[in-house]
Amino acid sequence: MKISIVGTGYVGLVSGVCFAELGNKVICVDNNKEKIDKLKKLVMPIFEPGLEDLVKKNLKKGNITFSSSIKEAVEKTDIIFIAVGTPSKKNGEADLTFIEDVASEIARSMKSYKLIVEKSTVPVDTGRWIMHTIQINNKKKINFDVASNPEFLREGQAIKDFMHPDRVVIGVESEEAKKLLLQLYQPLKAQIVVTDIKSAELIKHASNSFLATKISFINAISQICDLVGADVTKVAEGMGLDQRIGKAFLDAGIGYGGSCFPKDIDAFISIAQKEGYDFSLLKCVKSINEEQKKALVKKIEKTLWILKDKTIGILGLSFKPGTDDMRNAPSVDIVHMLQQEGAKIKVFDPQAMTKAKEVLGNVKFCKDVGSLAKDCDCLVLVTEWDEFGKIDFRRLKKIMKQAVIFDGRNFYDKYKLQASGFKYIGIGKGSK
Repeated sequence: MKISIVGTGYVGLVSGVCFAELGNKVICVDNNKEKIDKLKKLVMPIFEPGLEDLVKKNLKKGNITFSSSIKEAVEKTDIIFIAVGTPSKKNGEADLTFIEDVASEIARSMKSYKLIVEKSTVPVDTGRWIMHTIQINNKKKINFDVASNPEFLREGQAIKDFMHPDRVVIGVESEEAKKLLLQLYQPLKAQIVVTDIKSAELIKHASNSFLATKISFINAISQICDLVGADVTKVAEGMGLDQRIGKAFLDAGIGYGGSCFPKDIDAFISIAQKEGYDFSLLKCVKSINEEQKKALVKKIEKTLWILKDKTIGILGLSFKPGTDDMRNAPSVDIVHMLQQEGAKIKVFDPQAMTKAKEVLGNVKFCKDVGSLAKDCDCLVLVTEWDEFGKIDFRRLKKIMKQAVIFDGRNFYDKYKLQASGFKYIGIGKGSK
């Protein structure tokens, strides 16, 4: 099938190359000409495992091309996915300016029937506004359909999630749109949920909000575990074996980050408020998430006493392993809180150093774990990269001022760290 994807961020680029891998002809479009030029030269704008190889393979086969012209993409393709950014406004609402701009340009470029699909995470009722925008700019009255096809891609595992999805959700208002999207996704052999556009839009926000709620719930439990001397990992294990609850997203830590959960929670609260419902549950979810970062800093202060002039090493910066994404990364707030107390900060991340330099000021960027740990009063694990599990802590102990580690993800075995001579403080491990 002939497809175009407008927007080459995480969602657009991964979706585009995966559609190409399935044998479709795909044009990925972005108004950032510099980004398009780099993509043509195989310079990836993001780190995502397997992405560069897949782009290279499908460029060679001629299944994917890159362009800065929406007009060209509309003329050459039948299905147009909108995957542009929907950043948060100050009041938490999603800013849909890019969506409207793209919809208008699509309308002005149409010469034959097109299916326009919203792929970006958008508030409910956006599909109707896209339809309205296209109608008023569609001077030649070309026939078209609008559909919703929310993405459920996890950064670091996005290609796997696309090619082997739990489900595919399509929101449609016509048989033609339904037929085209079912044909497009047929090769995945996935369970497909077909619904109306508004329900599809809500499924995305409801899914992310529920997952964020599970994370905040277990983090609230971790606070209680610290107070009473229980182990949150054992509590989570006992809960997760209940099939009605499940193990996923019951890992206590310093909270969620990234481009999805924080933005989607704010947007869903705003959507509900606009419709007359006070989504107080999600407000608590957001509050608990913020509290986890503060609680970690309090643990550090309690252990080291005075933070002023103490040297603290931050292990991991990206909001999760497997990505270089620093958007809403907990590390940023944690570093700033420690700096406000006068601490000297050293940082290291396997992939996010370049992007971290754009958001972190007055910290020492280290080339490896050894240079990070040297002369530190403590280490703080923020992002649980696999390679951090292979650290020789006996060696690190010899070069640190104080052998103390704060495990913000309960990633390490407490007893192994203690056997290496470290004082270990986890999350919800009974450390009052």
